[in-house]
Amino acid sequence: MPPWSPAQAALTLALLLGLQPITTDVYLPALPSLTRELGAPMATVQLTMSGLILAFGLAQMVWGPVADRVGRRPVLLWGLALYCVASVGCTLAAGIDALVAWRIVQGAAMAAAVVCARAMVRDLYGPAEGARVMSLGLSGLGLIALTGPLAGGLAATALGWRGPLMVVTAAGALCLAYVAWRVPETLAVRNPAATRLKPLLQSWARIGRHPVFAAWSMLIACTYGGLFTMLAGSSFVFMNVLGLGSAAYGAMLALGSVSYIAGTFMCRRWIARHGTVGTVARGAWLTLAGGVSMAVPAALGVQSVWAVLVPYGLYAFGHGQHQPCGQAGLVGPFPHAAGAASALAGLLLAVVAFGIGHWLGVSLDGTVRPLAYTMCFWSMLTAAMAWGPVRRWAR
Repeated sequence: MPPWSPAQAALTLALLLGLQPITTDVYLPALPSLTRELGAPMATVQLTMSGLILAFGLAQMVWGPVADRVGRRPVLLWGLALYCVASVGCTLAAGIDALVAWRIVQGAAMAAAVVCARAMVRDLYGPAEGARVMSLGLSGLGLIALTGPLAGGLAATALGWRGPLMVVTAAGALCLAYVAWRVPETLAVRNPAATRLKPLLQSWARIGRHPVFAAWSMLIACTYGGLFTMLAGSSFVFMNVLGLGSAAYGAMLALGSVSYIAGTFMCRRWIARHGTVGTVARGAWLTLAGGVSMAVPAALGVQSVWAVLVPYGLYAFGHGQHQPCGQAGLVGPFPHAAGAASALAGLLLAVVAFGIGHWLGVSLDGTVRPLAYTMCFWSMLTAAMAWGPVRRWAR
């Protein structure tokens, strides 16, 4: 029997995985004012997002094997303590270079929470039950993502660009306190060879070649590509192009989170009826509809809040199916190397996000088109992965 009920495991997952949207979403309403006050170019400001995500992915390659060797709980405590220190550094940063540096440290520390959360699902549950528990946990994450932009928008309005970073610092401290108080060790058997370089490289090679891992990791990389496009570019589009204030922009992102939560609820129903492969195949239609319906009005010159927000709601609903199934599915074949598998998938996501951040830094042109076309690109790739490799290999 697992040490927790599914509800307790889902709560812990929501808090640990929720640290990522807290770190990104709460911060978004501050980006336009930060750009003005620090006099920073767009490409450098994008590094506060893309640099954080790249560090997040690379650090998972370290935290994952360490968690397989020493256990999940020590890595969580070390990582969250470092996260709190980095969050304070971000809040007090005097210039854009210092902020970028502290955000990179913050991303590396955040990786400990996320990689351990994914691995803990595999510690406690098999792939099918793990997908249901992951879906429940991601519903809770959706609630966090719902309140994050609202809190960030209000904090930015009241306190300027440092306000959202104060909220992030407080959230990190609360998460550290919860782990210290309530989270036990879930790894039954530690792997003393997990951090040895040669076996580690062999393990990563074996994981990377596994068709089930390849299918699920490509799916979540593509669906996350669209999500990160919205995270990195939407504040400039909604606030600078479409004229929304910080609080209104936060409310717009919160509506997308509502759709994501609804998607995770539907995911649990569809898993019971159609399995994980059938679930993501159905979700892909919604993802594709979201991307295409955002690109077409943009191509016709339509610049409206609703022409971006409604298609994003469709995309977010589909993301609510892809993410739980993919997160659980990619670690399913590796009960003794779940940390390493999770880390390898995280690195792929980080590389995708870094590329998107760089692209948006040079392509945002005062219209909605770069955002809309990039969302459409990732929606088409996500559908191709769901209907191709996942259907072929993950079944």
